[in-house]
Amino acid sequence: QVQLVESGGGLVQAGGSLRLSCQASGRDFSSYAAGWFRQAPGKEREFVAFINWAGSTTEIADSVTGRFFISRDNSKNTVSLRMNSLEPEDTAVYYCAVGPDYGAVRNGVRLSWGQGTQVTVSS
Repeated sequence: QVQLVESGGGLVQAGGSLRLSCQASGRDFSSYAAGWFRQAPGKEREFVAFINWAGSTTEIADSVTGRFFISRDNSKNTVSLRMNSLEPEDTAVYYCAVGPDYGAVRNGVRLSWGQGTQVTVSS
């Protein structure tokens, strides 16, 4: 079982940047695929980014491609999401999750989830 704690959220003006971090504890973090998701008020949770266990393969949602970047450091048990050129539409609770493979992460199933961190972008 892996426990996840997100940090780095906050209030930022449009056009600004934030870096979210997800600290994992527990066994075998480096063997898991990981991802970031977000849920805006009144909307369903949506996929944002994927990274494989080695950090060699990533996928970013079309809605944020070119602005958001995912990375991981297995030596520190962390997964990060760098968010640039933030827009008010990016306002949401952001969640980190880990799972066995790309399919699990991409579809948001069979995952261990963090509690989320609030990101608010003001116009």
